[in-house]
Amino acid sequence: MPRMIALVGIGKIARDQHIPSIAASDGWDLAATVSRSGGVEGVETHETIEALLSARPDIGVISLTMPPGPRFAAAKAALEAGRHVMLEKPPGASFAECQTLERMARDRGLTLFASWHTRHAARVGAARDWLAGKRLRRLTVTWCEDVRKWHPGQDWIWEPGGLGVFDTGINALSVVTEILHEDIHVAASELEVPGNRQTPITARLAFHHPGGAEVTAFMSWRHEGGEVWDIEAETDAGTLLLSEGATMLSLDGGPVPAQGDDPGEYARLYAHFAVLLDKGESDVDLRPFCHVVDALSLGRRRSVADFHEQG
Repeated sequence: MPRMIALVGIGKIARDQHIPSIAASDGWDLAATVSRSGGVEGVETHETIEALLSARPDIGVISLTMPPGPRFAAAKAALEAGRHVMLEKPPGASFAECQTLERMARDRGLTLFASWHTRHAARVGAARDWLAGKRLRRLTVTWCEDVRKWHPGQDWIWEPGGLGVFDTGINALSVVTEILHEDIHVAASELEVPGNRQTPITARLAFHHPGGAEVTAFMSWRHEGGEVWDIEAETDAGTLLLSEGATMLSLDGGPVPAQGDDPGEYARLYAHFAVLLDKGESDVDLRPFCHVVDALSLGRRRSVADFHEQG
């Protein structure tokens, strides 16, 4: 029998990914939403999460898809009401509030899932398996897209807590932390911040790798002409390339065909959430967020031309 779940925050990511993935799954039933700007046809809608929690004690699972700023309060309310919680990425506006939510879930015996959707892309597991036992020499992240296409009208990304280009760059970091078998940390970063904004539009990161490999990342929101979502790893046994957001895998320049159909990263994400619930476990891997926090802390900032969504 499918589990009932409520979605809180019916914006672009909910309509593009969460709602279709839940609808396509036999394991989930979208029983309610929380939205002040329009819900989902045929599904009951509440104006606040407090109203939802009060009216529907039978819904035991909450998926939070609103921007990170208000997410802590919503997650806290859900956990205090005894509900299991999934957090859209990034899991919060600050590292400390994510740790607080993790403790709350653990103390109450509830499942908390800090989700990283790109980590569930089609070829991530194969890349991790191939890198096992090999000596990494160099890893390069190139993660570039047009912010006007992917975040239209979303001013919160330019405000404190919105992360700027790291809102997309954290997707790459979620993959890197999954495929590498060694821990890395940010050693230096350079950030370009538009004069009329609070968060960076471009970032260059250099990491410390315990084996001495050169690990770097370049992230940009000024890119036009199609997305570039690549992670290239050079090892002592050849070179691996994850491209198109980790949905394509090449080894030494040759594509590696996928086996079977790809249900999509959000389908895998919800399937993983279901497994966590069955096992009574949580998954709160904050390493990608830690890298972003460190990059912002260590970042040498340079003011660049103002950014305007139109023009």
